[in-house]
Amino acid sequence: MIFLVLANLFWSGNYVAGRFLSTAMPPLLLNGIRWTVSAAILLLLVRARGGRTPLVRHAPLLGLLGLVGMFLFSALTYLGLQQVPAAQAGMISGLIPIFIMLFGAALTGERPTAQGVVGTLLAVVGVLVLMAGKLGHGAISGTGALELLVAAICWGAYTALGRRFKDRMGPLEMTAGAAVFGAIPSIAAGALSLQGATLHMTPVAWLAVAYVSTVASVVAYLAWNSGVAAVGTVRSAPFSNLLPVFTVVLGILLLGERVTLLEALGGALTVVGALLSQTRRSAAGPPVAPKEQVAP
Repeated sequence: MIFLVLANLFWSGNYVAGRFLSTAMPPLLLNGIRWTVSAAILLLLVRARGGRTPLVRHAPLLGLLGLVGMFLFSALTYLGLQQVPAAQAGMISGLIPIFIMLFGAALTGERPTAQGVVGTLLAVVGVLVLMAGKLGHGAISGTGALELLVAAICWGAYTALGRRFKDRMGPLEMTAGAAVFGAIPSIAAGALSLQGATLHMTPVAWLAVAYVSTVASVVAYLAWNSGVAAVGTVRSAPFSNLLPVFTVVLGILLLGERVTLLEALGGALTVVGALLSQTRRSAAGPPVAPKEQVAP
């Protein structure tokens, strides 16, 4: 449970950093740097633990995970953040649990309990309340919102695929392999985005790049994969609703944003829904223990 909470906290910082960097560098270049650095760190971690990353043996699976969960999800998120403020982007990502549950049911056969469904619906209502409060301050870009919506779909697919094939390798090896394959299209797209682009990098901007390349990538992805392996895809889905809550809080602390009473109510509903969804047993049976647990 703590792994899923931490992962969403670290990812909320990614939204704030991505929004901050939207005027400093092209979003695809940021994505390329992020996954190049992250892949190198993850491979070193695997080697330090005496493991091996099956890049050749499981190339199709790792390639699919890297394409969907690293390249497409991150690239679309950073593109969306060019047109949508961080807090609003985090609120749109609150729809992720719906896609996690849909892909989870299709790929892993997991079924939520009645309490889990109620918790998820309550959390989604909280997200909608959050968005309603935020929409009162200005319109959301349709293009940016669409990019963030597709990113949410990609994350739902990545989560379910990781759970479906978790027995083939540990979460560290899976994350490292996916990062390597995700870095390849990210580097290519980032290089192309440099044409005609102007960089406006400051020391703070470089710190933001370092954050998204380490904490928001290596630490957060390992925490998420470990949490999903421990509790299952369906039971992990509502925790994604914590992302908009954390994003709003960080928006207040780091970007000087203001939160209305309505938004505070939405955040409370989201947290309660995520906690309520944590049933001890799913309809498909108890969760399977992971092959290994990776601490963030």
